[in-house]
Amino acid sequence: MGNRLSRIYTRTGDDGSTGLGDGSRTGKDAARVAAFGTVDEANSAIGLVLAAKLPDDVRVLLTTLQHQLFDLGGELCIPGHAAIQDRDIEALEACLDHYNESLPVLKEFILPGGGESAARCHLARTIVRRAEREAVALSRIEEVRPQALRYLNRLSDLLFVLARVLSRFEGQGEVLWDHQRRHA
Repeated sequence: MGNRLSRIYTRTGDDGSTGLGDGSRTGKDAARVAAFGTVDEANSAIGLVLAAKLPDDVRVLLTTLQHQLFDLGGELCIPGHAAIQDRDIEALEACLDHYNESLPVLKEFILPGGGESAARCHLARTIVRRAEREAVALSRIEEVRPQALRYLNRLSDLLFVLARVLSRFEGQGEVLWDHQRRHA
């Protein structure tokens, strides 16, 4: 277990640096900080989804995902640390298959919306996509385990599918992109 914070402010970051999990310091604008910071933001967005009315199975899944995102943030915060495993990605794929099975085939693009919980899930999805882009950018200059990148990619796919599930749960239906709206 890491150190417990007895005081929230330390003043050590006043110079624009922040501490990494291995004790080293780096700039708050470093690619590594952007990657784990965006993972933290994605975790908060999932918290927003959890604040809405949800089916119990989705609530349990999202809570598990929050724990895994916290693990992933730790992996990205500690150079050389491994927290996300192949089995975590396989579990995401199994969830994707399970939830996607009952959904109709997509024939149009879906706009973010479809009810409050679905819209929140779409927001979480887009933040996870940004976290993935930040992790890829980090991987261009420092080592990032492929499991971290694959996890973020599958997670955004899962959140897309869950948004579709939630739009049905709320009885709102999906908001389809009308590509012919300008030609009418």
